[in-house]
Amino acid sequence: MNSEGATTMRLPAHKTKIVCTIGPASRSEAVLDRLMLQGMNVARLNFAHGTLQGHREDICRIRTVAARLQHHCVIMADLPGPKIRIGQLLEEPLLLEKGDEVVLTVKDLMGTPTQVPVEYKRLPESVTSGDLIFLNDGFIQLQVEKVSGEEVFCRTVIGGPLLSHKGLSIPGVKIVADAVSEKDLEFIAFALQEGVNVFGVSFAETADDILKVKGFAQERGQSAYVVAKIERAEAIGNFDGILSAADAIMIARGDLGVQIPLQDVPAVQKKLIRKANLLGRPVITATQMLVSMTENIRPTRAEVSDVANAILDGTDAVMLSEETAIGCYPVEAVEMISKIAITAEREEKGVRALADLPAYFRAAAGSGNAAVEDVVTLNAVESAGALNVRYILTHAQGRAAPRLISRFRPDCWILPHGGDEQTSKALAFSYGVHPVHLDGATTGLADKAVRWLVTAGMVEKDESLIWVEDESPDDRLEALSIRIIKA
Repeated sequence: MNSEGATTMRLPAHKTKIVCTIGPASRSEAVLDRLMLQGMNVARLNFAHGTLQGHREDICRIRTVAARLQHHCVIMADLPGPKIRIGQLLEEPLLLEKGDEVVLTVKDLMGTPTQVPVEYKRLPESVTSGDLIFLNDGFIQLQVEKVSGEEVFCRTVIGGPLLSHKGLSIPGVKIVADAVSEKDLEFIAFALQEGVNVFGVSFAETADDILKVKGFAQERGQSAYVVAKIERAEAIGNFDGILSAADAIMIARGDLGVQIPLQDVPAVQKKLIRKANLLGRPVITATQMLVSMTENIRPTRAEVSDVANAILDGTDAVMLSEETAIGCYPVEAVEMISKIAITAEREEKGVRALADLPAYFRAAAGSGNAAVEDVVTLNAVESAGALNVRYILTHAQGRAAPRLISRFRPDCWILPHGGDEQTSKALAFSYGVHPVHLDGATTGLADKAVRWLVTAGMVEKDESLIWVEDESPDDRLEALSIRIIKA
């Protein structure tokens, strides 16, 4: 106690916030206690699963443990939204194997290995023969063979284990349903009665979806802190409006990776984080961050990098889903994500500085500490950008110049000319470098290289090119200069 009678405050070891989904693996007071001690800041209740009474009991336990530990833990009610889900399975997990026939039905029945109920009455009219249907964030893929009445007959393309109430997605098909349904409003009313006013809005498409939740709470004399979950292509197009209306955003990569091409998700994630940072909105990165820890006590190296990179990109919080809800190692998952956060935060400034190499070398040049080769190669890249040049040409015999240019990641190609097979091997790993073999003497190589490009149809008459003169042998830079040449 200090002189004013206040208890000593102990700050966490990391600044990145950790969101944990509470479920069968983590709802006991004993596990909640350990999750909070390991760094859980937000307890997420997924209202797509469980009962209201079950959620009420979870809320009570979370508050009891937080009070005992004097730990501030926010409770977030994650609304189901219009996500299509399969129904209840008779036995789970249900294992679907490649080639298996499975019937998706809108009938209200218990699921079996051959017949799986779907909680979307318009499914039969939404698909046709040949369509792909994704289950469980795309891990399971089915192909529609025919539609008959209330049933959709499918063949399993990619199999896997399936649990009750997992999501179903149909790429390119518009789901006819409001982002905030009447059922969602019932959940909001329940949560407000329980003193929970933080809500995740699933499948938000416009700012109106966010304002609907806020307005509903205001009508009841309360306020709502709304987290907009970005998991639809429409949300990306309307992101600026959603960002302005929401209190925070969540990049929900599971469904997003089915709604848009999977390979686009990393770039979209970085852009959305950047926009949220600029506006000062907290951003949560979610889905499969340490998913292998659902079954294994250690994550994969790729998962560790994923978490670290999200933090380095500027995410405010990282979220665990099945890892803590139904996983075998919920506490260990939180402990691991805490360790990753500590390290990423410690190294953040150095990593960011090195990531922006042009700025790093400009600063060095400004202080008189830059090497000549750094200044010349950076000038070559910046000149290429300013003149919209498609190719930077160099000698192939001097391997250092292409490599030094490559580190700045220019938009144009780097084409070393001349050289031999050994030189090509040495440049095979460098970004954007494509060696061109030219037989004969190296004298007049610039003119010879331009003629080759013209003959190959790679440049147009009078097109500008940049030639980096490097007559140094091997990897030693002894003579380096740049000039603009015309085709």
